[in-house]
Amino acid sequence: MQQKNAKQGRSRSWVGALSVGWMSTAMLAGCASAPGDPLYGYNKSMFSVNKDVDHAVIKPVATAYVRAVPPLVRQGARNFFGNLGDVDYTANDFLQLDIHDGMNGVMRVGVNTLFGLGGVLDLATDMRLYKRPNDFGLTLARWGVGRGPYVVLPIFGPSTLRDAFGSVIQSAYANPMGQVHDIPVRNSLQVFGLVNTRANLLQTTNLLEQIDLDPYVFTRNAYLQMRAAKVQRIRHEGILHRDDGAAS
Repeated sequence: MQQKNAKQGRSRSWVGALSVGWMSTAMLAGCASAPGDPLYGYNKSMFSVNKDVDHAVIKPVATAYVRAVPPLVRQGARNFFGNLGDVDYTANDFLQLDIHDGMNGVMRVGVNTLFGLGGVLDLATDMRLYKRPNDFGLTLARWGVGRGPYVVLPIFGPSTLRDAFGSVIQSAYANPMGQVHDIPVRNSLQVFGLVNTRANLLQTTNLLEQIDLDPYVFTRNAYLQMRAAKVQRIRHEGILHRDDGAAS
C-alpha cells in the first residue's frame, strides 16, 4: 500500500511539475506575441497538427467504432463515461458552493451507479435529475482567477491557460479513472473514452468542415464565447445550469 501511494505521489508531482513548466513557457511566449490571441503562431500550428492526427487516426477509429458497434451498446458506453463525468461535475458544484446542483449530482451518480448497472443505464435523467456539466476551470473562474491566453492543447484542442491548468489538476486528483491502479486497464479505459467522445462528435465536426469559414478562427471564437457565458453566469449567479433543463 505504501509503495502504491508513493507511486501515485510521484505521478502527481510529475504532472504538477509538467503543468507548471508548460504554463510558464506559454506565458513567456505570450509576452512576445500579438494581443487578442497572443499564442497565435503556436495555436495555429497545434490546431493543424491536431487536425492531421484526427483525420489520420482518431476519426477513422471513431467512424469504424460507430459502424461496428450497435447503437444500444454505444449508448451504454456513453452513459458509463457520462456517469464518471458526473462525479467530476458534482465535486466542482460543491467547490463553487452550489449545493443545489451538487445534491443533484450526488443523486444522479447514486441512482445510475446503484440501479443503472454502474452507469450503463441513465435512469436519473428519466427521474428529472438532469446532467449539469461543470469543471475545475469554471471553479477557478468562480473564485476570480482570470482566463489567461487562449491556447490549443495537443489532442484535447481549444482551451485557455486557466482551463488547461484546471484540466491538469482535475485529471490528477479528481478523475475517477485515476483510482484504477491497473495501468493497462486504466489506459484502455482512457483510450476507449477518447474514441467514444470522438464518435459522439462525428456529426458536429462533419458539419464544421462544410462551413466556409476559417476553422481555427471559428473554433477559437466559439469556444471563448461559450466559456465566457458560463463564467459570467457562475460569477454573477453562483450557479451554472439551474434553468437549463435537460442538458446533455
